[in-house]
Formats: sequence, C-alpha cells, structure tokens
Amino acid sequence: MNEQTTANNYFQKEISGVLPAAINAKAQQEFDGLVSQLESVGVQVVVVDDTLETDTPDSVFPNNWISFHANGDVVLYPMFAENRRAERRDDILDLLEEKGFVIENSIDFTSAEEDGLFLEGTGSLVLDRVNAIAYCALSPRADEELFIEFCEDFDYAPVIFEAFHTVDGKLELVYHTNVMMSIGEHFAVICADMIADKKERKMVLDNLRASGKEVILISEKQVNHFAANLLEVSGTDDKRYIVMSTTAFESLHQNQIAQLEKYGSILKTNLQTIESCGGGSARCMMAEIFLPKNSL
Repeated sequence: MNEQTTANNYFQKEISGVLPAAINAKAQQEFDGLVSQLESVGVQVVVVDDTLETDTPDSVFPNNWISFHANGDVVLYPMFAENRRAERRDDILDLLEEKGFVIENSIDFTSAEEDGLFLEGTGSLVLDRVNAIAYCALSPRADEELFIEFCEDFDYAPVIFEAFHTVDGKLELVYHTNVMMSIGEHFAVICADMIADKKERKMVLDNLRASGKEVILISEKQVNHFAANLLEVSGTDDKRYIVMSTTAFESLHQNQIAQLEKYGSILKTNLQTIESCGGGSARCMMAEIFLPKNSL
C-alpha cells in the first residue's frame, strides 16, 4: 500500500498478516490475468515493466500520469503523491514510438506540482472523446483551474462538480472522478447520488443524455466495489468489450449487466489485491492509446 496516497484515497486498505512479498506476487498474478484476458480477445496490449530503481508502489495505475490523444499529443500530469511522480518515464514514450505509434507533441502540466496543484490524468478527467466533453469531480487531486486549462488546450467542454462518499460516517470528496463514473461510446455508468448538489447532479446527467449516452445508474455501495471503474476497449474485428474486476461485476444487478451488455461483452478478472492495496481497479490499470500509427 502506498502510504503517501492514503490521505485522500479512502478505498485503500491494509492487508494484515500477509508478507509484502506475497502481496506483491499476488498483485502480479492479477495484473498478468488482466493482460491475458485482454489479449485473448484481440486487444493490443503494451506492457511496460516497472523499474526497481524507484519506489513506485502505484505504477500499476499509469492512467494517472499520462494520456494519449488521436492528434499525436501526449499529456503529462501533476501528481499528488511525491513517489508517484517517479512513475513518469521518457523510455515509455520511446517504446511506443518503437511500436509504431506517432507522438507529435508532449504537453506538460507537471510544473503545477511546485504550486501544490494537481490533475491526475484520466483518474481526475473522465473524457467523452467522441463529443469532446470532459467531466471532473473536484478534489485535492483535481484542481479546477488546471482542469479548465486542459479543456481550453484540447477544445473540450468542461463539466465541473463535486462528488462525496461516506467515510467513517463523514462525507469526503471522492479522490478520482473515475471511481464514480465512466463513459463508453454509447453509455455512461455513474453514481449520481454522490453528487450532493442537485443542480450539479442535473447538469451532469443532462450532459450525458444530451450527448447520446444511455445512463446506467449505480449506488455508492457499488462504487465501493469499483463498479464504475471500467473501460470500453476494442478487440478483434472492432468487437467491443467492457473491462472490469470480478468484484465490480458481482456487485452489479442483472438489469445493470443487461444494460452494459448491449454495448459490449463484459470481461471480468480478479483484482482484489490491487483494489485493496492500491485503491483502484481495472480502468486505472489501463492508459488507453489513441495515438496515430505509422503507416510504414
């Protein structure tokens, strides 16, 4: 468990009575299981080995420090935890270029760390790339001015709100937007009840519906099982898959599963160790690559 992120990631839990080496081995098994699931249906996966030179316990969640865009842009984000900043590695960009991806520009927001301002990638930003709308639940890890700057740079319409969950009887801001909502091409999964302000809640739901999404509502209890932390991906013959953890899937009701299955086959895998120690799930483990590919 990354002690530097527990200050506002209330999904993290200590696993007592188990040696760190055993926890690490179990997490690696879960990671490999997710990769195997994706590759089995034809999803192209780029796996990058961690480096032992830095202490980066959360490097399993690359979507927080980088995002990739169809115009060839790569964005680097300012991170709340100091030990997460070491996850940013130039060699990963070199690897992508070796694999034929085209990187035109690198947009770097990381200097905001010096001012104590943060915006943690597609954890803080839930992007409707089709309609160029960006959703952001403000938190210590999602600064409003930085979010607006991102939207201006990339021509996204900003949708800003606050989302809360109950922690030890108190309401706390949700640390990342992508634990309480996700957006697919034609659907959105969201816990609207976590948006306390009724006007903000209506604004978010109106934006989702106006952009053609079928809204699939989930409960805060289901959010605690990472039911919103999912990602739609494309496999063989452009067949669509919705990737989530077994914990998330088992928390869903049959009608919610039926709603999701209209838009893709559900791929589920056990991520319990990563979810407990890391406080993130399947979506956080994938920094999806929209970069153009070299035609050669």
